Amino acid sequence: MYHLEECRQFYQGRRVLVTGHTGFKGTWLCRILTLAGAKVTGYSLKPPTDPSLFQIAGLEDLMDSRIGDIRDRNHLMQVFGDVSPELVFHLAAQPIVRDSYKDPVYTYETNVMGTVNLLECVRLFPCVRSVLNVTTDKVYENREWEYGYRECDPLDGYDPYSNSKSCSELVTHSYKKSFFQNNLCAVSTARAGNVIGGGDFANDRIIPDCVRAMGRKQEIVVRNPDSIRPYQHVLEPLFVYLQIVQRQYEDRTVEGYYNVGPDDCDCVTTGQLATVFCELWGQEARWVSQGDGGPHEANFLKLDCSKLKHVLGWRPRWNIREALELTVEWSKAYLEGEEILAVMDRQIGSY
Repeated sequence: MYHLEECRQFYQGRRVLVTGHTGFKGTWLCRILTLAGAKVTGYSLKPPTDPSLFQIAGLEDLMDSRIGDIRDRNHLMQVFGDVSPELVFHLAAQPIVRDSYKDPVYTYETNVMGTVNLLECVRLFPCVRSVLNVTTDKVYENREWEYGYRECDPLDGYDPYSNSKSCSELVTHSYKKSFFQNNLCAVSTARAGNVIGGGDFANDRIIPDCVRAMGRKQEIVVRNPDSIRPYQHVLEPLFVYLQIVQRQYEDRTVEGYYNVGPDDCDCVTTGQLATVFCELWGQEARWVSQGDGGPHEANFLKLDCSKLKHVLGWRPRWNIREALELTVEWSKAYLEGEEILAVMDRQIGSY
């Protein structure tokens, strides 16, 4: 299994650019990279939430943080020129389904043209040797099938967020075939399922809603308790991303398109997730079902991760209950005023 020491052996001293570094996943990824001794530069808007994990953990003092908009190609190109990255993780995105209904133009500009801008910089800077575009499990044409979607299934996406991420995949495929076939840069995409973990303060996500309710000593409101999603702890896909970027750098035959999700037993309903959260939190935590008439969201979605398991030998490390235990541990530490970076480092180390 891929772990921090193996990660350190490859990433130590390497120049790494992470777009979207001030977000939830971006912050966790940058912390792993700084622990591994990489020279990390981030390019992102200011943290998207208040509070934010990036600020709470003090990551700004541990890396080169550049505040910028992924839609601004000239600024992004300037950063590429400043730092000459060897390895690039593209996480910058408008990531919320409901927000994509409110502002579809911004969602497409960020998720599609942001990808174009990133790959155009990669095309023009031969220093880059390995790139990963992080998309989502929602890129597939969702027919509410029982089986997990495979990388060869049709892309589409119903809502503007999901569809823009499908477009981001297609942009990556085109750039890869048009510009990166015969040069030294390896390119892959990773389609990850729903992630949970400490430090996610986003709106319209079940675990942040649970934690906020506990902080206010209120009951948890669950919009779609019967929706099935592939939930996993945030460290699971992040270590996959790190492994993909390393492996394709070393051997370009492994580059491609990868689903990243839990085993079928951890594809649970939102109601089941909330129930286990309440059990672990204790203190009479409870949830209620209360729809709010919001826009369409998929009811059933899971991934087939056979390719990732076969090519990289990957297996999920934590089941859904363990993932929730770690999330509850982090969240209680935060609410009690503990030193958050130490909690993150402990959980990274345990992975």
